[in-house]
Amino acid sequence: MSMKKISILVDVQNIYYTTRQAYGRHFDYNKFWATATSGRKVMNAVAYAIDRGDEKQRKFQNILKAIGFEVKLKPYIQRSDGSAKGDWDVGIALDAMEYAELSDTIVLLSGDGDFDLLAQRVRAKKNCRVEVYGVEMLTAASLVASADLFIPIESSLLMR
Repeated sequence: MSMKKISILVDVQNIYYTTRQAYGRHFDYNKFWATATSGRKVMNAVAYAIDRGDEKQRKFQNILKAIGFEVKLKPYIQRSDGSAKGDWDVGIALDAMEYAELSDTIVLLSGDGDFDLLAQRVRAKKNCRVEVYGVEMLTAASLVASADLFIPIESSLLMR
């Protein structure tokens, strides 16, 4: 039997803020990688992040690359009204539709309810499983319902 093929898509900002809000801790990408990829072939693994250009962030991005992720960056935009923009939703959705052609499973790390339609479409049109990792109390119920499998981010996937 051949290995199942997966593509991993990480909404870095969502995972950072939800794990920090719920647990006051950082997500452990190494533990996640070991768990999610066990016995499976990684076709694509992309971490979508915002580039603020600081050294700490650059080190984090290098860690992600060393694990096996491609890191896609968008510039951080501060609007004149004080609000900020840095959203990867469309990029994640486009890549997911493309990667679903090459994969048996899309693994999405995000709690953002905007991805519920994406999960439904990938399952229906691409005949591809969708697994969602998210902080349970901060993940949209519609996203959980749209996935084949929801894996709650708990302490086993967090840094000490």
